[in-house]
Amino acid sequence: VQLQASGGGLVQAGDSLRLSCAASGLTFSRYRMGWFRQAPGKEREFVAGIATNGYISYYADSVKGRFTVSRDNAKNTLYLQMNSLKPEDTAVYYCAASGASAGYSRAALYDYWGQGTQVTVSS
Repeated sequence: VQLQASGGGLVQAGDSLRLSCAASGLTFSRYRMGWFRQAPGKEREFVAGIATNGYISYYADSVKGRFTVSRDNAKNTLYLQMNSLKPEDTAVYYCAASGASAGYSRAALYDYWGQGTQVTVSS
């Protein structure tokens, strides 16, 4: 199984970025997907999650209204559209796949993880 995250970069506060996560080696449409992030010196935290069919999504309060998670099961790809970025969004962003039947926010629910992509937001 491979989850390849991409799309990170250095942007200014208020800018937008779109992260992608290309999945292979698994039946993508059967897995709940999530985005997590980890800032230096901090624990990994949940950002967003999406159901297998893409119709239900969940967000951390800190990103609600600014970030949008989506997926394209035909392309085996997960996305995270990030708007109105803030310096506190600076972190390594990870995509993850969960075969669990319930829950999105706990890292322990996820079976596979990508390598992460760095997002840096300057003020």
